[in-house]
Amino acid sequence: MYRYVLFDFDGTLYDTVEGIAKSAQYALRKLGVRAELDELRCFAGPPLVDKFMEMFGFSLEKAWEARGLFQERYIPIGVYESRPFPGMTEFLTALKDAGLVLAVATSKPLPLCEQLLERSGMREFFSVVRGSGLAGNNNTKREIVESVIDDLGAGKEDCVLIGDTKYDVAGAHAAGIPCICVRYGCAAPGELEEAGADAIAADLSALQKMLTCGEKLL
Repeated sequence: MYRYVLFDFDGTLYDTVEGIAKSAQYALRKLGVRAELDELRCFAGPPLVDKFMEMFGFSLEKAWEARGLFQERYIPIGVYESRPFPGMTEFLTALKDAGLVLAVATSKPLPLCEQLLERSGMREFFSVVRGSGLAGNNNTKREIVESVIDDLGAGKEDCVLIGDTKYDVAGAHAAGIPCICVRYGCAAPGELEEAGADAIAADLSALQKMLTCGEKLL
């Protein structure tokens, strides 16, 4: 059993798809690009700059411009178009009661992540919360995961990342820890298997059993 459980935020702890997709659509419209909301669900989770380049072929400069336009809507409006996944508070309580140490490792800007955790009453569950900077530093998932592990004073052999996309798997593996992915997040069909997720949980009940009763994956 792992002692330290690191969580991604968007699509793992919180359902943030509505606000992120609408804000991505807003940014794209400002740049003269049409996209349907369903196409933009995948923006919930990965670094925005990377996703704008990957999906729309933007240059790095244009992707940063899109990120700025995204924030024009997301910070005052989109951040509030979100909610914890059902049963999340009870799930986190059960993990704490089992003696696990919880943390957040997200590509989301740290101030927004902290704001949502405080608003939902979930901040108290996490010993460490780390994310990207609001003004623009776009730390890689590996860097964020490694900073959380350092802050926890943990050994990598005792850590696991819980995520919902290929970016979480890649970041965890680059940092030298396994990644359990949740099926209810934002991944496309087959994405988690192709990315090499170490395990996949269909729901919070299955994830709780993996974390409190299961063997280490690596």
